[in-house]
Amino acid sequence: MSYEKLQDRTALVTGAASGIGEATARLLAARGARVVLLARRTERLDELAAKIEADGGRALAVTADITDQASVDAAVERVHAAYGRVDLVVNSAGVMFPNPVTEARTDEWQRMLDTNVAGALRIIGAFTPDLIEAAAEGATADLVNISSIGAHIPFTNYAVYGATKAALTYLSESLRTELGPRDVRVTNVEPGFTDTELRGHVDNDELSEQLDGMFGAVGSLASDDIADLIAYAASRPRHVNVRQLIVLPTRQA
Repeated sequence: MSYEKLQDRTALVTGAASGIGEATARLLAARGARVVLLARRTERLDELAAKIEADGGRALAVTADITDQASVDAAVERVHAAYGRVDLVVNSAGVMFPNPVTEARTDEWQRMLDTNVAGALRIIGAFTPDLIEAAAEGATADLVNISSIGAHIPFTNYAVYGATKAALTYLSESLRTELGPRDVRVTNVEPGFTDTELRGHVDNDELSEQLDGMFGAVGSLASDDIADLIAYAASRPRHVNVRQLIVLPTRQA
């Protein structure tokens, strides 16, 4: 598969400290992009940046909390000072706390809303001007949002998580009407069961066992599988927008 159109692009990946974000950052860097690694865990980001650079890539570790506007604003300044504008944004940061809605864990609801929805919006608001400017000058410009199959298929006790992902999917669809006419592509990716740290967020023993059982029964995707699709979408010719990708383990389908 050709990834040549990723060469010398400047990509920003949120949630880059682990999972899909980390895998995506590694692949984009391997294909010639300069990559901004954005997440909260400084040590993990520094380790990843060192690995990318040791392999001949280019990476900038930026510690930031996407639930905090001041932190995002500071990150924008650092990114622009180091790399200038970005032309590829991957919103990969996310949290998942499944529990019965009757437990009314409002703190968990708020964390999911702040990260999965408002956090993604903060990044979009911060870097969309870069994408529009790049596209106006004839460059390829991409916004990639990582949603979930849970945006379409309900899972018992995952109501709030699914709702946040449904919001992100709708946001992607709506943003195409604003950004498409300005030559900025918007891609929404909805993975099914994927082996990431999200499984470790589950603090309900029953639900954790249930999730392990489902993964055992149908298998799971690797973060690298999702990263490959993101790189594919972002490396298509400028006039081609891979608008929606739903990817599941074969047995889950």
